[in-house]
Amino acid sequence: MGVARVEPPYRARLDLFLDNGETVAIAALVDDELRIPESLPTGLVPPAPLMWAALGVFRPGAGAEVLQGSVVDGTMEVRYRLRAGDQVGFRLRDDALRDAVLLNGDVVVQHVFVSEPAAGVGFPGEATYRNLPDYRELKLILESVEDVDSFPPDIWTPRG
Repeated sequence: MGVARVEPPYRARLDLFLDNGETVAIAALVDDELRIPESLPTGLVPPAPLMWAALGVFRPGAGAEVLQGSVVDGTMEVRYRLRAGDQVGFRLRDDALRDAVLLNGDVVVQHVFVSEPAAGVGFPGEATYRNLPDYRELKLILESVEDVDSFPPDIWTPRG
């Protein structure tokens, strides 16, 4: 189980829990910065562009350099080089993000599959993150959306 908190334009937080309510992972995004507690292994959550993609947001990040792009039959594919040197690719169709990949050279090492946006909420109904070398998968399924007042500032700096 888990909860995602999103504060436009570019803040999001993901909290994941075990069946007994114990926190398993916390990650916050502030613009292009992924913030995780020191106790959490860095490879447990996807990098910022893929975390944004899981929320249906196309955001390669500041300083990303466009390497190539194409549009075929209404599907746009674009690839960027990130500041750290990695490459990230996105595929968009019908004005919505469909998937994103992190590449090591031309080899996909992490992948986010995004479903159609859920009716009336603007977020994907489902997103699946896969870390291929580590054989790890995280599936996010949208169950409900609740509009709330803004969150306290300390929520964007997870501790643990």
